[in-house]
Amino acid sequence: MKNREKIGFYFVLPWIIGLLVFTLVPMIAAVFIGFTDWSIVGSNIRWVGLANYQEIFKSEQFWHSLWITFRFAIISIPLVVFTSFVISVMLSKNIKAVGVYRIIYYMPAIVSGVAVSIVFRWILDPNNGLINLVLSWIGIKGPNWLYDPEWVLPSYLIMSLWGAGGGILTYLSALKDVPTSLYESADMDGANYLQKTFYITVPMMTPIIFYNLIIGIISAFRKFTDAYVLGGAGGEGEFYMVHLYEQAFAHYKMGYATALAWILFIIIMFFTVIVNITRKYWVHTE
Repeated sequence: MKNREKIGFYFVLPWIIGLLVFTLVPMIAAVFIGFTDWSIVGSNIRWVGLANYQEIFKSEQFWHSLWITFRFAIISIPLVVFTSFVISVMLSKNIKAVGVYRIIYYMPAIVSGVAVSIVFRWILDPNNGLINLVLSWIGIKGPNWLYDPEWVLPSYLIMSLWGAGGGILTYLSALKDVPTSLYESADMDGANYLQKTFYITVPMMTPIIFYNLIIGIISAFRKFTDAYVLGGAGGEGEFYMVHLYEQAFAHYKMGYATALAWILFIIIMFFTVIVNITRKYWVHTE
């Protein structure tokens, strides 16, 4: 190996070690643990084969948490992607104090999830909450939000919009790379703002939309913090990750919980592959 190649190898060696020790080895261990009965409290590990997976698919609680998570994902993912894109287009304009607006919209993405949950506990409070207070000003009696099973999902959809600003960095970077010559040509042809948006901006942004869509799928199915802190009436706040956490650290069924984690991995991988297959039909590449 040449000296230059050795130097490059030494630079990436810490990353390789970290990948092996903190990612690959735990994944291999998790495969084994998923086929065992392990309470994590003691050291006794009993091999049970596929029993954990058989028990999972017979569990009504598993299907209930999966259905809640799927309903949330199918609505929140396009909602957040669309909202983030619209905000980014607005913030890409050369307006006064645009930098301040960008900071304001991005800051919620870096706030702790627990802190956000506590804030929304007040915002969604049916008696003294901000949303119901505003609704009362226009003569509308607000719902019970998290205390009404029918309004638990809308509550979490509202909370999902809080972090919509997290994707504006990638969108703004991509918007700066859209050739101005395309807009100039469209202006010469008499195109209006909406036509330029739908026929130039959106097609040129599809690679970033694709990226944020993948990230959105992963985030939606891994929803945990606010759901764990806030819950929801009628068990409607028991998302998949909350169910997994309770099995692992409330019932001490680590083998069962690990099997749940692998099922979640397969679900996320499935939808990611589906989106990746369809990208050739709608993602614009130069």
